[in-house]
Amino acid sequence: MSKQHTMADRLAQLAEKRATVEAGGGEAKLQKQRDKGKLTARERIESLIDAGSFQETGAFRRNRTTTFGMDKADMPADGVVTGSASVLGRPVHLASQDFTVVGGSAGEAHSIKVTEMLNASLQTGTPFIFINDSGGARVQEGIDSLSGYGKVFYANVLLSGAVPQISIISGPCAGGAAYSPALTDFIIQTRKAHMFITGPGVIKQVTGEEVSQDELGGADAHMSRSGVVHFVADDDEQAILIAKKLLSFLPQNNTEDAPIVDPDDVVEPNPVLRDILPEQANKGYDVREVIAEIVDHRDFLEVQAGWAMNIVVGFGRIVGRTVGIIANQPSVMSGVLDINSSDKASAFIRFCNAFNIPVVNLVDVPGFLPGVAQEHNGIIRHGAKMLYAYSAATVPKITVVLRKAYGGAYLAMCSKDLGADKVFAWPTAEIAVMGAEGAANVVFRREIEAAEDKEARRAELVEEYRETFSTPYMAASRGLVDDIIDPADTRREIAVALELLVGKREIRPAKKHGLGPV
Repeated sequence: MSKQHTMADRLAQLAEKRATVEAGGGEAKLQKQRDKGKLTARERIESLIDAGSFQETGAFRRNRTTTFGMDKADMPADGVVTGSASVLGRPVHLASQDFTVVGGSAGEAHSIKVTEMLNASLQTGTPFIFINDSGGARVQEGIDSLSGYGKVFYANVLLSGAVPQISIISGPCAGGAAYSPALTDFIIQTRKAHMFITGPGVIKQVTGEEVSQDELGGADAHMSRSGVVHFVADDDEQAILIAKKLLSFLPQNNTEDAPIVDPDDVVEPNPVLRDILPEQANKGYDVREVIAEIVDHRDFLEVQAGWAMNIVVGFGRIVGRTVGIIANQPSVMSGVLDINSSDKASAFIRFCNAFNIPVVNLVDVPGFLPGVAQEHNGIIRHGAKMLYAYSAATVPKITVVLRKAYGGAYLAMCSKDLGADKVFAWPTAEIAVMGAEGAANVVFRREIEAAEDKEARRAELVEEYRETFSTPYMAASRGLVDDIIDPADTRREIAVALELLVGKREIRPAKKHGLGPV
């Protein structure tokens, strides 16, 4: 006669099984993770979410593979914790890989759990956060493991432009696993993590080159050289703080606007901006100081701060509304546009446009970077990405010309002709095909050569060209600048323009999608 189990018995069994799942790979492995200065998979989730809001999905899911002893392997939650929660009071879906369970390796069930959370994000219009800490594909599951990766990649693409996707790289992220973060909107990597397609051992075997993990795929390498990551964190705790701050600037999905947060309603003139530019027109300055004087509470979240530093991109708020800011950085390479800065800016513009975030452009650009390396590596193709991104963007676009705006780079920084809704210029703005010195050599070459005192005549003609063409008044007379403003009024003018443009609508030609340069 079979034993009758009471509800108490069944609840005790459930509690025991849940405790086993929540223990991951066991206390020894959890402690080993902590000894490395890392949080465990569940600790990362608890640090990210609002207390008590996590609802786990798939805790008892496991693989169906029976070969290589996998049917006897102990793999709680199949090495990934998935579910939903709230962050700063707003719902999200998430997945956190558990390195203590078979190295966080991704098998079929593991990847299906992640895919289900991605799909749930899409269905509910909520951001998706993926905390990566995995040894890669689960070799014992063979093609099923690769199929799982494919499902994740496909879902990443479905979510693209519909809900924000954030990847946190907290441990190893190698091989095919690296492509899921690359398909998301933002990557936050800790200094304790590594991300690469082929590791140092394979590279040495194939090419003979010796390289350390940090040099190849460390956070600093990906920030300063590859441009793969958007934020670098010292540890898991800092990565989670960055993720929370980033989420605070973003809408839940592409059908909503970002929340209005802690608006600073002060829009009185700010005289600091009148003295922020150097007297010498060819001297650099830090454009982030201009940004700080314009945004609410001087609060600016810079994106990819260590890569392509000749352009600055990031999020701020003006009277509580999130804006994306793109600004030339005169203190680095004089603020010229090159291949990397064009890629950086165009990707950021496209994100802002997808998620209804107005774009504010601060222009001080002497042109595109000349050079054989730039030409051979495709500056034409890469620079065209900016022209395409701005032209395709239908969100409010506001441009402020601070100083130089020369040649094609003037157009590429969202001129009126590329669809800027409002263009303001400071009195210091120089809008022209090129700088007065270079232009005078072309336009007045014969006059200069015929002059008795060539240098004196050249100086006169340079000044004549500057006063005729290199002031904002010529552009304003053609309707290419809406107003020339006192720098102190910049914040107010942007705030008023944003308020007027809230209901902006644009009708574009019906088509499947454009074919921009890639």
